Amino acid sequence: MDPADFYTGIVAEIYGPLKSFSQDPERYAAFVEQAGVPALELGCGDGDPLLELRRRGLEVEGVDSSADMLERLRRRAGEQRIPVTVFHQRMQALDLPRRYRAVFLAGPTFTLLPDDATALAALRRIRAHLTDDGTALVPLFIPGPTPIEQMGHVRTATSPDGAELRVSVVAEQRDEQARTQTALLRYERHHGSESSVVERPWVLHWYPRDVFGRLATAAGLAVTAVTDQHGKPAPADETDLHFRLQPAA
Repeated sequence: MDPADFYTGIVAEIYGPLKSFSQDPERYAAFVEQAGVPALELGCGDGDPLLELRRRGLEVEGVDSSADMLERLRRRAGEQRIPVTVFHQRMQALDLPRRYRAVFLAGPTFTLLPDDATALAALRRIRAHLTDDGTALVPLFIPGPTPIEQMGHVRTATSPDGAELRVSVVAEQRDEQARTQTALLRYERHHGSESSVVERPWVLHWYPRDVFGRLATAAGLAVTAVTDQHGKPAPADETDLHFRLQPAA
């Protein structure tokens, strides 16, 4: 399936209740306050941390490739009475009516782009939507193989209507040359006599530091900092990187 269509249907429904963690909004609020507004969150999903940033009065818009996730975001925003502006577009084909002083991804969503060509297209669209003094923040990570003891392990949650929700990794393939790891995920929803089961491949494509740097340069962006998840200069062997990019001169 097209990676951009992964978070649809039952996957979008299960995403929130079975989410293992939420991104800390403080990091992204600090970035937006430093880089300036307007700001844009790429891959905003169902609203974390976008809704919290809007709650704080920051002028942040969002974009995501999943209409189902955006519907969940709009519903949450309505329940919390938070005005939001979001767009249903793919990162690599971004075409919005304005430019931004801050463009960011909250977490390593960029690794969901399936290959270097798609990544380059996305970086070019980021460049096109940055103001001349704008800054982009792109978190990346190099995934490790799923531990063997976690294969087949089922995580469960209960939906508001009482349905039992389940997700598990049933298989995994890793290609070091292509820099991809594909996990086959099984999503289940059981409610009384009704059951839905869907299996979908979740593809992660990672980037060594030098490879991502070359892609950024080709897109017209200059790497101004590479830090770890705590904002400190990242050592050479760090696998969780945060790139800051600005339009190249």
